[in-house]
Amino acid sequence: MPAPPIAGPIAAPAAGTAFPAERPTRVRHRVIALIFAVTAINYADRATFSIAGSAASAELGLSPIQTGFILSAFAWAYALAQIPGGALLDRFGTKRIYAGAIASWSVLTAMQGFTGLVPVVSAVAMLFVLRFLVGLAEAPSFPGNARLVTAWFPGAERGTASAIFNSAQYFSLVAFAPLMGWLVHGYGWRSVFWVMGALGLVATALFRRYIHSPVRHPAINAAELAHIEAGGGLTRMEEAATTARAPTFTRANLKALLANRMLIGIYLGQYCINVLTYFFVTWFPIYLVRERGLNIMEAGFAAAAPALCGFVGGLAGGFASDWILRRTGSVDLARKGPLTAGMLLATLIIACVWVDAEWLVIVLMAAAFFGKGVASLGWAVMADVAPRQLAGLAGGVFNMFGNIAGIVTPIVVGYIVAATGSFDWALVFVGVHCLLTIFAFLVVVGPIRRVELA
Repeated sequence: MPAPPIAGPIAAPAAGTAFPAERPTRVRHRVIALIFAVTAINYADRATFSIAGSAASAELGLSPIQTGFILSAFAWAYALAQIPGGALLDRFGTKRIYAGAIASWSVLTAMQGFTGLVPVVSAVAMLFVLRFLVGLAEAPSFPGNARLVTAWFPGAERGTASAIFNSAQYFSLVAFAPLMGWLVHGYGWRSVFWVMGALGLVATALFRRYIHSPVRHPAINAAELAHIEAGGGLTRMEEAATTARAPTFTRANLKALLANRMLIGIYLGQYCINVLTYFFVTWFPIYLVRERGLNIMEAGFAAAAPALCGFVGGLAGGFASDWILRRTGSVDLARKGPLTAGMLLATLIIACVWVDAEWLVIVLMAAAFFGKGVASLGWAVMADVAPRQLAGLAGGVFNMFGNIAGIVTPIVVGYIVAATGSFDWALVFVGVHCLLTIFAFLVVVGPIRRVELA
């Protein structure tokens, strides 16, 4: 006779308990796959205006500087809302806050397709405001990803898990840049926003259906739960969030995070690496059209090649980091080694200044973004170091600093292009930040270890 289903949370296994007849389930792999899909849509929604931007700018009469401010609007709100977003995750739990965020940013994305059709509102103002609101809505997404990885994965698997969801930023353009280019070419730039908004609402329904706390997931068994907990996974993190009433967003908690030299170095490194990220998701397709003479459909497909290499590099960096950790036991070597090698490779973006052939530009960009993917271990580092009781807030502060690059990069590149008529110095600006990332992690951070609060 089959055993009755377990109701409520799974009881924690006793220390030393063995499960000879029970093989661990792999629910955590399904969880990270869904996080990957949601994050891919997240990044595609950020890049909608990058793909639609040339056609939209021509129709709406936008200058390069106006385009730069519109491209940066998302990051202004996204960076400012990181700390409150992380605190909301700590206070109310990941599922509730994250699902609401996906639904909100999807509706706001779809609304951008109506720009220029509302006679009393200027196109610049409407696009800036809507992209600003998308940034607010998306703020809890990456701290939420980090919380889910911390809860669902043991330490020796976090590098890979974090690399998987972080590599979605590259896969996003592999999957969606050609789609969005085709939509612009065949149906007009407005269709990009409407289609991506609809996909986001589908993702909301899937997230609500399949994401649960490890101890409450209906498909997990006790053996998998024991495996996660034995490796340091904080399986009851979400349970604490639903019962705790003390706010985490306090001056003392924030000061503790901002006064820690290791965390400051990690924040600086994430800012620098995101300069490359935001150049790619904002100006890169426009660079291919304006500087390299591609049409919008060709640019969409050309942007997919570096994105695919970034995706492969992201997975390779995560696997390599966890392999080094298992072989050496050194978190420092496992995280900093791939990061340093990847950022050195990413400086190849500067070589595009002296290259004329379009195919060689794509090859260099692909190599640079492969390196950037290998180096994208910041969220794995945060899972290693964040205070246990402030994982959401710590992730929010980390992501706030990282996404200040999304404010600075589009505007600086816009001014450089307007002043020089070329992207050459913009590529140098991006490449120098690759070297600054290495400095931050090797010189400022010091030994990587979990921050313990008094």
